[in-house]
Amino acid sequence: MPVLPIISESQDELTGIFKDLHAHPEIGFTEARTAQVVAEKLREYGVDEVHTGIAKTGVVGLIKGKGGGNRRVGLRADMDALPIHEESNLPYASKNEGVMHACGHDGHTTMLLGAAKHLARTRDFDGTAVLIFQPAEEGLGGARGMLAEGLFDKFPCDEVFGMHNWPNGEPGKVGICKGPAMAGASFFDIRIKGRGSHAAMPQQSRDPLVIAAMLVAQIQTIVARNVAPLDACVFSVTQSHAGSAYNVVPDTATLAGTIRYFKDEVCELAETRLRELCDGMARAYGVEIEVDLRNIFDVLMNDSDLSDAYLEAASDIVGAENVSDKAEPATGSEDFADMLKVVPGSYCRVGHGGTVPLHNPGFMLDPEILPVGASIMARIVERRMPIGAA
Repeated sequence: MPVLPIISESQDELTGIFKDLHAHPEIGFTEARTAQVVAEKLREYGVDEVHTGIAKTGVVGLIKGKGGGNRRVGLRADMDALPIHEESNLPYASKNEGVMHACGHDGHTTMLLGAAKHLARTRDFDGTAVLIFQPAEEGLGGARGMLAEGLFDKFPCDEVFGMHNWPNGEPGKVGICKGPAMAGASFFDIRIKGRGSHAAMPQQSRDPLVIAAMLVAQIQTIVARNVAPLDACVFSVTQSHAGSAYNVVPDTATLAGTIRYFKDEVCELAETRLRELCDGMARAYGVEIEVDLRNIFDVLMNDSDLSDAYLEAASDIVGAENVSDKAEPATGSEDFADMLKVVPGSYCRVGHGGTVPLHNPGFMLDPEILPVGASIMARIVERRMPIGAA
């Protein structure tokens, strides 16, 4: 079975929606325009119920199948963009200065809309499809926000499925990593409060910049000398700020970064060692060091049986030769993991013709993949809630 007919016939429409969303990106929890487009399209397609304003800008649509079954399958897409200045030179490039869909969430939203159009018109399933358009995936807690507002209490799901584009230059290749598939992540901020001085008389200072530099080096020993070699952990210091003049030793310095992990105990070890290093450095140099650690993403766990079901649905669209359950775990993070902690499900990667990495100013999602992703989403609903299965 190739791309589903209704979705294939709608390819120009879907491409237009995608380009419009790409040109008008919005940061997490501010996706008001995007949410409006989504809600209007769902109503236009005849979706039975459209609920808005969940976790500020989230949208949920419900489509009831032909049968009277009580099973409910969820499909989730993220909607937010990133604070990146676009350098793609696309004719539909971002019109919002300093904001860009550099992760393809505009494509994910469009794919789920395409699936909604097919499912609402055919209703060839027995149960209810729950369409979840989530805000603020990019580290701002959108999934947790929706869950806190009772997402699965108001809209129960027996299982839930997500999808991400993969710019690997292999259009239509679908991969899943069973079990722990994407890393959990904690973000950290470190503030070093020392003593400033004239740069010509550094002996009068307790230089926080020097301490910060040593701390960056020491942090790398956590993975090298504390985490077991067969346990994955990535410690990245991504920000360093200090000083404002050539001739002044500053009073303060700050560091920030992330810890990525696949086991909770590894995260706990890494966080403990980070605090211990900071405490030791503070005592050694007579300064104050404050550490703020925040868990932002859980480890994304793909259910094995539901992963098989997802790949079977994908193989209906792209062919069995183009699906694989051997995808490598990714050290990137994804807050769909929070939904999978509550409801079992699976998350797949769909390859496309682009090769510029995610989160890059030149990233380009290949629009040819839109009907493929939409068809896979629609097909998993039909397969998991077949007519007459009871």
